[in-house]
Amino acid sequence: MVDLPVLDGAGLRALAERSAAVTVACACNEASLAAWTSTPLSFPETLLQDIGTLLPDPYDEPGFAEYHPGGTRYESADAPVAPRHFPYNRCNVAACKVCGRCYLRYTEAGGYFVDRRIRALNRPALVVDAALALS
Repeated sequence: MVDLPVLDGAGLRALAERSAAVTVACACNEASLAAWTSTPLSFPETLLQDIGTLLPDPYDEPGFAEYHPGGTRYESADAPVAPRHFPYNRCNVAACKVCGRCYLRYTEAGGYFVDRRIRALNRPALVVDAALALS
């Protein structure tokens, strides 16, 4: 197991800016991944390399609180990327080894299924380092 650097909001925003600046055509960018989706079977996962994580402690069970102050939903393309909130608090960040685009990835597991989810990290304005609400 490789230890990945834990990314904070500023680091995540910097990767989103880097990713947004990539303009070359690449196999990793053929499908629209603006919102969370199941990783398409045609997606070339072998091109990705994990470069960081948003999970500060792999032995801690992160919560399921989402962050949608503007009324967005999990599946919204304009939903904020809030690292301390679900599902980002379970994500690794991967970069394409060919073009450098970055993607958020995590595994959704429940009941009788396991589903690898992916979302492009290319809109820096969506990255919000929002604190968790105290309950």
